[in-house]
Amino acid sequence: MQELAERLSQVLPPGLASVRDELRDNFRAVLQAQLSELDLVSREQFEVQKELMLRLRQRLVELEARVQELENAKD
Repeated sequence: MQELAERLSQVLPPGLASVRDELRDNFRAVLQAQLSELDLVSREQFEVQKELMLRLRQRLVELEARVQELENAKD
């Protein structure tokens, strides 16, 4: 987000160079406000959920195998 705000401030016409820092800060604030409304998750939250899902998937595979064993033993 910092990089995007910086890029936006760099493409300003030369006459606006004196207000570049203020505009960059405003760009950053607007971007943060808009992104916060998108209901996004942080990279850390994503990684935690990803790890949880991987463990759950592994557990599901194990349980499916166990059910299959029990069904085979019953027959």
